[in-house]
Amino acid sequence: MLRTVARFALTALLIAAGVAHLTVLRRGYRIAVPDWATRLLRTDKDMIVVASGAVEIMLGAGLVALPRERRRVAAAIAAFFVAVLPGNIHQWRTRASAPGLDTDARRFGRLFLQPLLVAWALWVGGPARDTPESSR
Repeated sequence: MLRTVARFALTALLIAAGVAHLTVLRRGYRIAVPDWATRLLRTDKDMIVVASGAVEIMLGAGLVALPRERRRVAAAIAAFFVAVLPGNIHQWRTRASAPGLDTDARRFGRLFLQPLLVAWALWVGGPARDTPESSR
């Protein structure tokens, strides 16, 4: 039951963050995109923000819409959280302010949230205790 609630909470977080990437926090997310990422991906910061927002929405939806693929989707979410860590490090190192991350302490603290998000994703991808899958 707890894992199911945590799964839906992570879904809500991902979809809300994805929508924010596409709307109200779009500019703030661009601040976190390192310049080297635009060179590597041969695109601009806005496109990276839009693409990552779309990916977050799809991953969040997939976590609940594709129960047979839950472990794979959860692993993809964990990988996504690892992939965006360089942006968080860039934002901390450059002292770039964004909504909610407007102090050095907050930007530094955000770095420690990332491993928790990875662990959360991997945990919710496991079987619920009340399903036959959990006895494997």
